[in-house]
Amino acid sequence: MATDHAELINRAQAWLAEDPDPETRDELAKLVEAADDDGVAAELAARFAGTLQFGTAGLRGELGAGPMRMNRSVVIRAAAGLAAYLKAQGDGAGLVVIGYDARHKSADFARDTAAVMVGAGLRAALLPRPLPTPVLAFAIRHLGAVAGVEVTASHNPPRDNGYKVYLGDGSQIVPPADAGIAAEIAAVGPLDGVPRPEAGWEILDEAVLTAYLERTDAVLTPGSPRDTRVVYTPMHGVGRDTLVAAFARAGFPAPVVVAEQAEPDPDFPTVAFPNPEEPGAMDLAFATARAAGAGVDLVIANDPDADRCAVAVPAPGAPEGWRMLRGDEVGALLAASLVSKRAAGTFATTIVSSQLLSRIAAAAALPYEETLTGFKWLARVDGLRYAFEEALGYCVDPEGVRDKDGITAALLITELAAELKQAGRGLADLLDDLAREFGLHATDQLSVRVEDLSLIADAMRRLREQPPAVLAGLAVSRADDLTQGTEALPPTDGLRYYLAGSPESGIESARVVVRPSGTEPKLKCYLEVVVPVASAEALPEARTAAAAALAAIKRDVSAAAGI
Repeated sequence: MATDHAELINRAQAWLAEDPDPETRDELAKLVEAADDDGVAAELAARFAGTLQFGTAGLRGELGAGPMRMNRSVVIRAAAGLAAYLKAQGDGAGLVVIGYDARHKSADFARDTAAVMVGAGLRAALLPRPLPTPVLAFAIRHLGAVAGVEVTASHNPPRDNGYKVYLGDGSQIVPPADAGIAAEIAAVGPLDGVPRPEAGWEILDEAVLTAYLERTDAVLTPGSPRDTRVVYTPMHGVGRDTLVAAFARAGFPAPVVVAEQAEPDPDFPTVAFPNPEEPGAMDLAFATARAAGAGVDLVIANDPDADRCAVAVPAPGAPEGWRMLRGDEVGALLAASLVSKRAAGTFATTIVSSQLLSRIAAAAALPYEETLTGFKWLARVDGLRYAFEEALGYCVDPEGVRDKDGITAALLITELAAELKQAGRGLADLLDDLAREFGLHATDQLSVRVEDLSLIADAMRRLREQPPAVLAGLAVSRADDLTQGTEALPPTDGLRYYLAGSPESGIESARVVVRPSGTEPKLKCYLEVVVPVASAEALPEARTAAAAALAAIKRDVSAAAGI
């Protein structure tokens, strides 16, 4: 035990000796000094229990000193590994574009990345200031770069940061590139052997943002109505200036911005989690909308790096006066809008998102595909015209941004609201139309956050060893273990259950997908039930049946998983 402790102290001191950041050096030095305390020793051991793994989401983790935290040492190694990978691919003289959000250390990580790229012989260009992730995804293709890096932890808690990598096609990395980059990172030696010049990279001017904004105009129909009144929150992130500029260019009224959340703030002081889906995150936006009066048509939120878009509609009977639309609902609305504009190309979503998109695409005689979760997969669909995932991610202009984009999605949903408003209708009315035409597709999610990741592994093992035969009184007609992969999907850690409908319940069919989150310590269960709707008068009864079925499925899945 004493030997283990001494080894831990030696590793910490070796890390300390090459850490370029005074803040994390001081932090680690204090931990080493107090390491005789059992609690401190446990904290130190956790930080040196391995290395933060580079995967298909790049890197993401809590800020702090040590190889299991996000810090400048980890980022420099990641950048050096990426540079070595690009050189091995024959891109050693290419351009790498680097963007960053307003989180703690983001600007430092971006500058370190630029320095490492230049030191390795590549060219590097930094976006001019903290900007939305979609601007970086756009800039890669616009500037002909061989790769891009976005320093962001998206909607994670304030203590986190991350490092997202794109290749030259403008989409996020997938296997085998992730493994190739990870191998190069593992091969990086001492940090003093990684050249990091003090200058040599370019800081881009406003032209790249202007080009992005010019591209956002393309998602709208010339001459369409533009009189939607919007309350908007950037959720303490970097979306405000870009979204307001895009709205102004489009001719929409200036959004009413939620004052308390308008400025970028890495501490996210008004929300427990800076994610529009989290309980309470939209409270200030709804309060602003109520204060603005009855003329507000929509509430829109971006997450902190503005690649996601949340939408709420007036709901006089709701406690807040507003109802948040689910990502699946916004995804269907945007699809319907694009179909009405005679969009051509493949419509795509993920295996955990609503199956309603498949019916919309089929009715429009459009190709349809499903991928694994994440835009790293959706962006690679051949002939892609539109993609969405239930976690508030939408790609409405894949030729401009081959990733989810919360700015262009906000523009398109705002235009749709204006078109409906001109006809005396709203987004909720169009959702009713879709339910009558294709059946009510009601979705919900059971999401369990854990401190101990072994609980997630235990739940997945329990479901595999004792698979449920019935959920909510509906027979499981088919069960897929997604670790085996399919003809259309590579292997992933997930389980999918298809449930047969029954005349007694009024349910046509149901589906459950269970998977560990790829970016957070959560087990996620995605639920969907489909209820036929014969007429407008039948909608309330259909919603009641769907809600009861979803609640029962959630209860039974929780029991089967032991969570």
